[in-house]
Amino acid sequence: MSNKTTLLPITTESKKKLQEVSTASLTSQLLKRGFRNTFIPNLTPTRPDLRMVGYAYTLRYVPAREDIGMEVDYDNDTNLQRIAVESIEDEHVLVIDARGELGAASFGHILGTRLMQRHIAGLVTDGALRDSPRFKNLDLPTYYQGVHATTSSIKHHPADINTPIGCNGVLVMPGDIIVGDAEGVVVIPKDIANVVAHDAYEQDLLEEFILKKVEEGASIKSVYPASAETLEDYKKYRKYHDHPLGRHDI
Repeated sequence: MSNKTTLLPITTESKKKLQEVSTASLTSQLLKRGFRNTFIPNLTPTRPDLRMVGYAYTLRYVPAREDIGMEVDYDNDTNLQRIAVESIEDEHVLVIDARGELGAASFGHILGTRLMQRHIAGLVTDGALRDSPRFKNLDLPTYYQGVHATTSSIKHHPADINTPIGCNGVLVMPGDIIVGDAEGVVVIPKDIANVVAHDAYEQDLLEEFILKKVEEGASIKSVYPASAETLEDYKKYRKYHDHPLGRHDI
């Protein structure tokens, strides 16, 4: 077990772009590169108004059993969930593999508040949240699958920190780039994050141009996908608009 993530840093430019691009465009760009399973399904954001970009820091739960630590009052020095809360670094997202188990909470509001105070980039779990209504008051991008009032040790035992995990069937490697918007969460392999950020940003700009044409009555036949003529129109538009469609070039 390692508490540290080996980072391949994304550039400042890429991070700004990832704060704007849709997870839909990111999955399209990943699909073009052969990555078919990158969007974590069935998650709900507590704050759809918040964007999330950060490096994956993982926590893996295994099923609980009475002889390995059924806890109500947790030992902060030995419990890996608690250790993760205090050891995760800024610019990271805590991603929890709770096996999709919704029979007990996988995380609660006080721990979420601690992450927020430590300026962590976000929280993702394929399990349940405890004190879930209170997460809406936290400036912490949080994504979850369900809610449950019972403490985690009824169903979960924290087994590993910062190892490869599955989150609702999607592989998450420590250091992967995690991006969340109002639709959900996408996992980007860190080695290709910069190029994916750039191409997804360009895709979003083009699609906003296309959307404007469709809103004005254009048929999708020559517009979506864009024909050579539409691409030429777009090229001219970009040439004379420093901030296309209200968005700032980065």
